[in-house]
Amino acid sequence: MEYSPPPLFKQGASARVKVVFFSIVAIMLLVIDARLQTLNLARQVVASALYPLQMLAIVPRDIVNNLGDYFVQVSRLESENTTLKRTQLMQSLSVAEDQQLKTENAQLRRLLATSATVPVKSIMAEILYDARDSFTRRIILNRGLKHGIALGQPVIDDLGVVGQVTRVFPLTSEVTLLTDKDQAIPVQVQRNGLRSVVYGKGQVGNLELRVPSNADIKAGDVLVTSGIDGLYPPGLLVARATLVENNATTTFERIVCLPVAGLDRHNEVLVLMVDTHIEARPDDDESKPKKIIRHVTRDSAETNKSKEDNKLETKEDNKDAGKGSHP
Repeated sequence: MEYSPPPLFKQGASARVKVVFFSIVAIMLLVIDARLQTLNLARQVVASALYPLQMLAIVPRDIVNNLGDYFVQVSRLESENTTLKRTQLMQSLSVAEDQQLKTENAQLRRLLATSATVPVKSIMAEILYDARDSFTRRIILNRGLKHGIALGQPVIDDLGVVGQVTRVFPLTSEVTLLTDKDQAIPVQVQRNGLRSVVYGKGQVGNLELRVPSNADIKAGDVLVTSGIDGLYPPGLLVARATLVENNATTTFERIVCLPVAGLDRHNEVLVLMVDTHIEARPDDDESKPKKIIRHVTRDSAETNKSKEDNKLETKEDNKDAGKGSHP
């Protein structure tokens, strides 16, 4: 009985024969391709067929490379974003400073122009801060006794009256704004010359003017300094009447006014170097010597009259005595 292995275990040519055979085929293909260039088409067909497999094989490599590039780009973008934000912040601060400098420059130019038009000498001062007392309207300037500041000197800006110096220190001074409840300024209506006094109310942007009920004043009238107090030069803008209230129970009208000056908008002001030493009013007692002189003259006249009467009586007595001595 002949033995034959199952089909699964059947073997063909030996491995050595296969190696020799395929080696010869490979050498022949190399020679043919090198000499005759006949395998280009076959090579292109095979490359096209294997291209999807090549792309699929390099996908893991591309994924790893792309992930690395992604994280690198994210880190670089975050750093650039932080740098750009810092640069933007610095530029915004620079723009704000430039705008502030432009505003201050324009304000200084206006103050210089105002200083040239004011008839008295003035000195420019910077507002350091507001006074700590919340019940008053006061500011602190960087000018004091060393710079010639004195009590009572007016303070103005390029628009109008700001207030008055009420306290002086060696290097600083305190200014009470015209809206303070204890501040009063003699004014007159620019339209018709009506004189009165404007009072502060202790509130921002509010002044009060009281005139007789029959006074000619209207909303919109401009109030300027009258100059009769000897401190404020005449003609400085003070306020503008905004509301006229008529009260039938009183003889006065209450007029609400709005200050013209920028009390809370500027950092520089002008202090007018006026002479605050005003001469006192003449005393009424100066007229008393004249009365005394008139009184003395009257007494002397009466004395002279009495002397003349005595002389006449003496003469009459002498005449009577002479008559009685004859026989």
